[in-house]
Amino acid sequence: MQPAPAKKSDSEALERLGSATLQIVHDLKNQLNGLKLYATFLRKRLERDDQPPDERETLAKLITGLDRAAKELTALVRYARPIELRQQSGVDVQRIVAKVVADAAERETGSLTKAAISLDCENACYLGEFDQAALSEAFKAITNDVLATISAREPQPISVALRLNNETGEAEIEWRGGRFNTRSGALSPGGCGTIHTEVARKIIEAHHGAVSCDQDAIRARLPLTNEKSTDD
Repeated sequence: MQPAPAKKSDSEALERLGSATLQIVHDLKNQLNGLKLYATFLRKRLERDDQPPDERETLAKLITGLDRAAKELTALVRYARPIELRQQSGVDVQRIVAKVVADAAERETGSLTKAAISLDCENACYLGEFDQAALSEAFKAITNDVLATISAREPQPISVALRLNNETGEAEIEWRGGRFNTRSGALSPGGCGTIHTEVARKIIEAHHGAVSCDQDAIRARLPLTNEKSTDD
């Protein structure tokens, strides 16, 4: 019966390693943001001095790469930290989903992929006790991940469906049209792959909901109360 202390020691070591790693990631994110500022300054200077287009294009690609890396590290830090919610009653899931889809559709109008994205919403009441900002972040992360799976050569429509499950009293949101899979790099069992969707999963689970994924779709479930806010 001696292995117990070893397990405790391993757990404490992993906890220390996680804390140290989180600090390193946080520092790297700050350094990348600093490099992005320097690169942005150089780009403006190149534009002012009328430097060759290929040099300006190279610097623009560098800034894009730094920005992407910083966002990934930000998401990793977000994933590692506990989700803190500021919930209010009477928050409308339909309104949040509609805003996220509308914003995504507007962005896609000028994108290279030009992927059409639409919302199919069943007529029902979708009120619940939620943190509106956090849910918006989660839905936006999943939507962006879905859009990222679309090829510029083979653009295909993305559909987001919102339904009310009358048996469970839950709102069910489903994203279809992308190329989904349960990638080996997922951070949690049955994960949908990217760090951004995993952050979204944590937010939704903190609301007592759930996220699942297969090759055809990403699905989220949220419990509803359908009680209006006292502020209404």
